Amino acid sequence: MRPSIKEILAMKPEEKSRTVSGWVRTRRDSKNVCFFELSDGSCLKNLQVIVDKEKYNPEALLSKLTTGAGVEVDGILVESPGQNQPVELQAAEIRLLGEAPADSYPLQKKRHSFEFLREIAHLRPRTNALGAVTRVRSAASYAVHKFYQERGFFYIHTPIISASDCEGAGEMFQVTTLDLNNIPKEDGKVDYSKDFFGKQASLTVSGQLEAEIYAMSHSNVYTFGPTFRAENSNTARHLAEFWMIEPEMAFCNLDGDMDVAEDFIKYVIKYVLENCAEDMDLFNKFIEKGIVESLRSVVDSDFHRVTYTEAVRELEKNTGSFEFKPSWGADLQSEHEKFLTEKVFGGPVIVTDYPKEIKAFYMKMNDDGKTVRAMDVLVPRLGEIIGGSQREDSLDRLTARLEEMNLDKKDYWWYLDLRRYGSVPHAGFGLGFERLIQYLTGMQNIRDVIPFPRTVHSAEF
Repeated sequence: MRPSIKEILAMKPEEKSRTVSGWVRTRRDSKNVCFFELSDGSCLKNLQVIVDKEKYNPEALLSKLTTGAGVEVDGILVESPGQNQPVELQAAEIRLLGEAPADSYPLQKKRHSFEFLREIAHLRPRTNALGAVTRVRSAASYAVHKFYQERGFFYIHTPIISASDCEGAGEMFQVTTLDLNNIPKEDGKVDYSKDFFGKQASLTVSGQLEAEIYAMSHSNVYTFGPTFRAENSNTARHLAEFWMIEPEMAFCNLDGDMDVAEDFIKYVIKYVLENCAEDMDLFNKFIEKGIVESLRSVVDSDFHRVTYTEAVRELEKNTGSFEFKPSWGADLQSEHEKFLTEKVFGGPVIVTDYPKEIKAFYMKMNDDGKTVRAMDVLVPRLGEIIGGSQREDSLDRLTARLEEMNLDKKDYWWYLDLRRYGSVPHAGFGLGFERLIQYLTGMQNIRDVIPFPRTVHSAEF
């Protein structure tokens, strides 16, 4: 297998011939020498290639070494006189693998707006910023699995097609094979018995409920996969398709849930800082100044823990600072979350014990009958990054909650069985992976941290 440019740049100069492949990023010429830089995506830095025009003079080929062209170069690795890289390649032979005509290749400028790049999602990974996002996303994905595997969690593949609405919100994409031009109906309603699954099915909004099944047999499990929400929201914070990480832990209460969430966030941040230093420096300089130091402070700090009631009390002291007035019983807005982390506590905050009316049916009720054992992890700049809870393990209480929220118990018969047969205390949480990547990189729009964003009226690639 050919060495990557990242590996080549770490090598010492040698007389041995090397073959390097990549895409031309920049090119400049002097009278006798052609200089061009190659990238293969393995790192932010490019490898400079030196072509002696007197020794290598196929002019027709050199004229085609334009930005974006794919090439393969044989040459000798020599010490570079420049300060930007330790070595460069003296070309002996160049093979043009794929042209990129300068008059039509869209990525000619050094800087393009992210809005423009979203229109050419098939080419945007070739830019410095989106290339760096890709490498950070890959490293963070590895860190996710590493964290849970090191702690004995089992990775569970939960279904993408589901007949249950985990959140009870109803904003789900339907899955059907029915003929939309001739939908079978009975008593004026769609007859789903004629559909592929014999019942109404949708793309999942969460793998949590299914993960709980395996937590009840394997104790500690986690999911990491795509989830979907048909929310008609065209903002910088929403996607229709996104990835979720959802651990579920048996014999665990809310305190244990918070401990794992805090350790998890710190672990992934530390891993990315240590393994993507070059890319993080780019974000620190051009996207969010000071982000590296901000993330280091999160790793080194203890997360503050306050109840929802205490948080609202703090917010009510500063009512005039908000567009949405804070009040007990209302959900915290993004502006409230950022205020708590940046102004009140000066760091990450875990808010617990929310009113039951604004949380999901599966969360365990507190003894006051008004609040549930929920927790949200809030971080500076972003707000909520994790939402979780201790799950309701009482059959009677869970049944009552389903009835209270007008959810059909027949749809959750198997979920109720988990409380009927060997129920134990358990807890878990969910983290939207794209929100984590936003937090790590400082990218302002969530569409720029996922390879192919799916949003309202947008599914081009």
